[in-house]
Amino acid sequence: MSLLRRILGLETRAGFSDLERIIASASGTAAGLSVTPEGALRCPIVLACVSALSGAVGQMPLILYRRGPGGEKTRATDHPLYRLLHDAPNAWTGSTEFRVSMMTAALLHGDAFAFIGRARGQVLEIVQAPAGAVQVDADDWTGEPVYTVTRRDGTQQTVPREDIFRLRVPGPDPVRGLSLTVQARESIALALQLEAYAARVFARGARPSGVLEVPGKLSEPAVNRLRASLSQNHANAANAGTMVLEEGAKFSQQQFSSVDLQFIELFRHQIAQIARAYRVPLHMIQELERTTHSTAEHVQQQFLSTVLLPWLKLWEQSIARDLFTEQERDELFVEFMVDDLVKADLAARMQAFATAVTNGILNPNECRAMDNREPYDGGDVFMRPLNTGEAGGAADDD
Repeated sequence: MSLLRRILGLETRAGFSDLERIIASASGTAAGLSVTPEGALRCPIVLACVSALSGAVGQMPLILYRRGPGGEKTRATDHPLYRLLHDAPNAWTGSTEFRVSMMTAALLHGDAFAFIGRARGQVLEIVQAPAGAVQVDADDWTGEPVYTVTRRDGTQQTVPREDIFRLRVPGPDPVRGLSLTVQARESIALALQLEAYAARVFARGARPSGVLEVPGKLSEPAVNRLRASLSQNHANAANAGTMVLEEGAKFSQQQFSSVDLQFIELFRHQIAQIARAYRVPLHMIQELERTTHSTAEHVQQQFLSTVLLPWLKLWEQSIARDLFTEQERDELFVEFMVDDLVKADLAARMQAFATAVTNGILNPNECRAMDNREPYDGGDVFMRPLNTGEAGGAADDD
């Protein structure tokens, strides 16, 4: 049967292809617009949310560590993956550019894919796949993902799972990622319609600036003469002069009603609605109406701990799953350095470390590990204040 019949439910089968899912996601919304993942970027709110999340992930250094026998960690700069993850995954793409592009694809489509180039079991390069080039299905028996790549010439090829790096947004479907943009397409469509309405209001002729009232019916020559006079002398602000009216005509200026101005409040509501879908704080997409300096700093910390950290863990576990061998997972791990996002709270963090070291709660090397710094000799010693002693210890002799 035809593709259209399958989409309309006239034929059932195991799953949808990428083409079918694209067509389904592009279906019309209640606002009268079709919103595709790429088309959603025309909405400034979506663009700001996607840029905030992808930019935050892209700006943080990604470090490959080696776990020591005592739990300490050191940078694995001698491993080939260190350069690929920290500097450039391939010869023509930087690490920041790669992560921003992958995050953008994941936010828009629910999945982002990259091809892994290996030689003798060693990863040599990682190249992002174009959107829609990789189709995901699941093995009927094991549930393991099966990847089919569509080339530019239209031919298809099944690619082993070991050769694909995948960043998937978790959702109810265990096979395919959850597209936040598709889920929020109704709110996005309404925001686009509101923006288009505002453009029409201020466009020439969308709403008359005033109304001419005459006591009686004008003849056709009088109407044409009046229209030509207004068009010649008042259509362009540079040529505007004193308005002269004939036949007892009066000009009444049109004012915006309270109903006309409600779309501003509705547009603000749509900003919050779309930001909720991506879980982005409003001040990060330049909605500062109810934001103060103190609340912005607190929300920034909350953004890191409740919004960004889940994405970072998703990256770290995807890298371990797809780029490490089974033996390397016992020794290697990756972490993002979040220092750039908590610089404003550096003094409080250093004070907390100093208090923990001074009171023997943590040793200096443990604090350095929490701050993604390498240990130093002698830093494993715990300190104890001089005016304290062991609980229950004997009193000093007189």
